[in-house]
Amino acid sequence: MLSKKDTQFVIDKMGDMFPEAECELVHANPFELLVAVMLSAQCTDALVNRVTPRLFAKYTSPEDYCAVPIEELQMDIRSIGLYRNKAKNIKKMAQSLLDDHNGEVPSAREDLEALAGVGRKTANVVTSVAFNIPAIAVDTHVERVSKRLGICRWKDSVKQVEETLEKKIEKADWSDAHHRMIFFGRYHCKAQNPQCQQCPLAFMCREGKKRLKGVKDHV
Repeated sequence: MLSKKDTQFVIDKMGDMFPEAECELVHANPFELLVAVMLSAQCTDALVNRVTPRLFAKYTSPEDYCAVPIEELQMDIRSIGLYRNKAKNIKKMAQSLLDDHNGEVPSAREDLEALAGVGRKTANVVTSVAFNIPAIAVDTHVERVSKRLGICRWKDSVKQVEETLEKKIEKADWSDAHHRMIFFGRYHCKAQNPQCQQCPLAFMCREGKKRLKGVKDHV
């Protein structure tokens, strides 16, 4: 397991590798971000960004989503996976914003998690990106990178990964660390073909050392 010092080192190194790391979901306000993150579940940000320009031009407020027939909203997002369930949750979420939050997206994670279709990861993204409140959202990239590097244990749950990262990373760096780990996992430490041979962190990565040893053993 990497120490707090070593964990901070790898986060800083990821920052050197990806200084432009930030949320890649295109949005203009917290409400658009919330919808985009809900759409991105089990789906790539790139696909969501192809759908949202027309979606956000058509629907600009929670009232718009509440007023549209569910079938029409489904058709508007049908190119995105799980679009029927996502359409249902977006309508419910929009109604909750009107009923409980005066139509505004709340900044508190607990309030966000109470909305339909909003889990801890989505709430953390919105809290961090929209309101600049330190948070670490654990998606598949963050979980994979954390476990490969040895920041966390292989058997850790998503919640345990989040808690471990919060302990080992300075709070002021949580949001940046989240984006850096996503970029590192999305573009470098990929699920199927991690670039271990060109990785500046391979010397301290338990998964990388195993993979590189396997390469050397076959040379």
